[in-house]
Amino acid sequence: MAKNLYVGNLPYSITQEQLSELFSEAGAVASATIITDKFSGRSKGFGFVEMSSDEEGDKAIELLNGKEIEGRPIKVNEAKPREDNRE
Repeated sequence: MAKNLYVGNLPYSITQEQLSELFSEAGAVASATIITDKFSGRSKGFGFVEMSSDEEGDKAIELLNGKEIEGRPIKVNEAKPREDNRE
């Protein structure tokens, strides 16, 4: 079963390819997405990475949570299901 991870405090300059490459240290990356502002197109400083298995997801959290990328300690944890409260 794949594991979806939230990645916060990313440098604004990081690309989805770089994010995917970073997480590939822990295992197979199914997808890597950086959330961007829909008007400016600039990174919002966070994203999501889907790892191919729970084990690889846990390993990625262990390896990368707190790791410094361009001077910023990134935050990596299990993504929580999005709650839609736009009613």
